[in-house]
Amino acid sequence: MRRRSGGVVPTEPMEKGNGKNHNNRICLLAALSVFFWAVLLYFHFVVLGSSSIDEQNQLQPSYAQNEPSISLRVDKFLPPPEPKTKTIHPPTESLNGTVGSNLPPVLVSDTDSGSTVKLPKIGEIDVPKEQGFPFMKALRTADNKSDPCGGKYIYVHDLPSRFNEDMLRDCKKLSLWTNMCKFMTNAGLGPPLENVEGVFSNTGWYATNQFAVDVIFSNRMKQYECLTNDSSIAAAIFVPFYAGFDIARYLWGYNISTRDAASLELVDWLMKRPEWEIMKGKDHFLVAGRITWDFRRLSDEESDWGNKLLFLPAAKNMSMLVVESSPWNANDFGIPYPTYFHPAKDSDVFDWQERMRNLERKWLFSFAGAPRPDNPKSIRGQIIDQCRNSKVCKLLECDFGESKCHSPSSIMQMFQSSLFCLQPQGDSYTRRSAFDSMLAGCIPVFFHPGSAYTQYTWHLPKNYTTYSVFIPEDDIRKRNMTIEERLLQIPPEQVKIMRETVISLIPRLIYADPRSKLETLKDAFNVAVQAVIDKVTRLRKNMIEGRTEYDNFIEENSWKYELLEEGQREVGGHEWDPFFSKAKDEKDSGGGRTASSAEAAKNSWKSEQRDKS
Repeated sequence: MRRRSGGVVPTEPMEKGNGKNHNNRICLLAALSVFFWAVLLYFHFVVLGSSSIDEQNQLQPSYAQNEPSISLRVDKFLPPPEPKTKTIHPPTESLNGTVGSNLPPVLVSDTDSGSTVKLPKIGEIDVPKEQGFPFMKALRTADNKSDPCGGKYIYVHDLPSRFNEDMLRDCKKLSLWTNMCKFMTNAGLGPPLENVEGVFSNTGWYATNQFAVDVIFSNRMKQYECLTNDSSIAAAIFVPFYAGFDIARYLWGYNISTRDAASLELVDWLMKRPEWEIMKGKDHFLVAGRITWDFRRLSDEESDWGNKLLFLPAAKNMSMLVVESSPWNANDFGIPYPTYFHPAKDSDVFDWQERMRNLERKWLFSFAGAPRPDNPKSIRGQIIDQCRNSKVCKLLECDFGESKCHSPSSIMQMFQSSLFCLQPQGDSYTRRSAFDSMLAGCIPVFFHPGSAYTQYTWHLPKNYTTYSVFIPEDDIRKRNMTIEERLLQIPPEQVKIMRETVISLIPRLIYADPRSKLETLKDAFNVAVQAVIDKVTRLRKNMIEGRTEYDNFIEENSWKYELLEEGQREVGGHEWDPFFSKAKDEKDSGGGRTASSAEAAKNSWKSEQRDKS
């Protein structure tokens, strides 16, 4: 038997077992390799990627904080970013007064918010809110409640002296028949009136010329508490041109070139000013202390009356305040004739009002005036006859040789002793006497709506029955009823209420002394200025809203629009149509002034010649 050697290790089993383990190790290494790379890739793309995003998010505020420093380097090379836009459809009021949003939007930049707002179109033009409406700053002043002048600022043009002060230096030429120099004293009030007969107060009374409003108004403006040198915040712009004095110099014996010269120079000067560009003059106003017909010449015929100031295209944009306006034109507005009373303080007014309340009035009605025999349409002859035939009427005839009619004390004494004062048309629609009578606490009786109701809508109540009596002219012509019978029909208690209303109106019908200020009361100047501001403010807001103030505006119906109630936008037929239609027999292309009106203006000058004292 053969023995095996102990040093020999069997090889087969060993070789067989080693091959199996080797394969297992290879698989394990491969699996580990795959797992390693999977973990590596996961860590790289998922974990690191997420951390990178978080890190970016964490760094973003830091970047935003440093943005200004970056923009210093970059912004000048890049176009500015587009502003964020915001479409706003605010409710807009349609032309018929209803609310809707049927107007197409307009892109508008708002510098305050940095966003874009959409407003209605103005006509066919897209108008930016700030750039298109340079008066926005002026409108915003009204929102500053801490500013007592917010929304009330007035800018006054510094005109060359030839348009105002030079006329006063040459005052002897202001009227053909009257030396106006004495009436220019005391800031345009004229010489003081002595209270010899006890009719006046001891102070505040002056022999004021009825056509002196030009200088009185301008001097009052110098005392206005809200004047500004910054036209961009002005609610309105005043033009201190003495238009009434200008035309008064040249109406008789001068050609149309001379009569028009100052007016043409004025508008040429204004249109070159930057203030004019804000609204093309629609925020401008001026004052003329004469009737409108002196400034509405129909043609360029040398024989035609007046100048053409109010027919100039530029002047049609402005507002002109006159003592008598045209019913058929939209660029003039009636303000009161000056009376003899110009108080310096509130107590002067209160004392006068109380005195007028306590007076004994022995006459039912009175009349101061002259007949118009050359005017077949005048009812003055019938009025004088009725007054003469009545035991309760006081008559002061103002024809040739009647000196008392030119005495302020005689006129005021008669008015103070009467319950009613008759105020028919003068040579034109209006007369100073109406304001003298109301100053005396006398209830005015009008016979034509153009004598007050369509004239002084800023200063008198629209409900004319509260302070006056209206008797149509035809009632006098046809003798339907006598004036005495009509006035006796009014109950005494109603008469008392009407008289109190008239007395309460006194402050807004007088012009205070330009050298002082009233504290709490608003005089005729204050009322007129506020009315102009309101007018310009409405116009500006209407421009922003893309609308007009009235629907289907017809200038020939201008007298009707001022009578509309709040919220009304369109006029129709009116009970006073006959008073204003039958006079328009010779209408001009400028909107309705008549040849008969020019004759009335001429006659008013003839009356000045007759009435001179």
